Amino acid sequence: MTGLVWVAPTAAQAHSRHHRHVDEPSDGQYRAIALAQAALPNAGMTPGAVNSAVTQNTLDSTICRPSGYTKSIRPPGQYTSNLKRRQIVLYGYEDRRMADYEEDHLISLELGGAPSDPRNLWPQPHHVIGGWGSFVKDQLENRLHTMVCRRQITLAQAQQGIAHNWIDMYKRYISEVPTRKPSKGE
Repeated sequence: MTGLVWVAPTAAQAHSRHHRHVDEPSDGQYRAIALAQAALPNAGMTPGAVNSAVTQNTLDSTICRPSGYTKSIRPPGQYTSNLKRRQIVLYGYEDRRMADYEEDHLISLELGGAPSDPRNLWPQPHHVIGGWGSFVKDQLENRLHTMVCRRQITLAQAQQGIAHNWIDMYKRYISEVPTRKPSKGE
């Protein structure tokens, strides 16, 4: 099983509250929709990894400083693109279109994730059955970053929770269901 299906919505699905409408990209092909189990990374390949420079004691000089931290440590696009291409194959996805994935840090940079460690990067599908795709995880990363910087949860709690099961963390801190609405063109 590849974890991806091609979905062409029926007229009923396009207007149903229980089904996601799948837009037709300009190339005439429907975008890939990942099966629900693809919302979480393969823990054996992507268990998560942290940046040792980010600790509870260094928050104010690293992830919680006013601006520029993640930009200063983000790996080059060429590195992540090459890694994404390899990992799409390793993950066994039939859909090889790079645009259908984000090479995502499981433990985000804004939560002290390791920038270039392949154990912390994975090809996360943008669109997943049930709505648990990459854009929804981004909401959680922002919420947890704010909570860590306000000392509402510890850095370790945020890192361990998101690495273990980001969907459970989302349900705990944001909503039981994904709340992100796709933007025009997605």
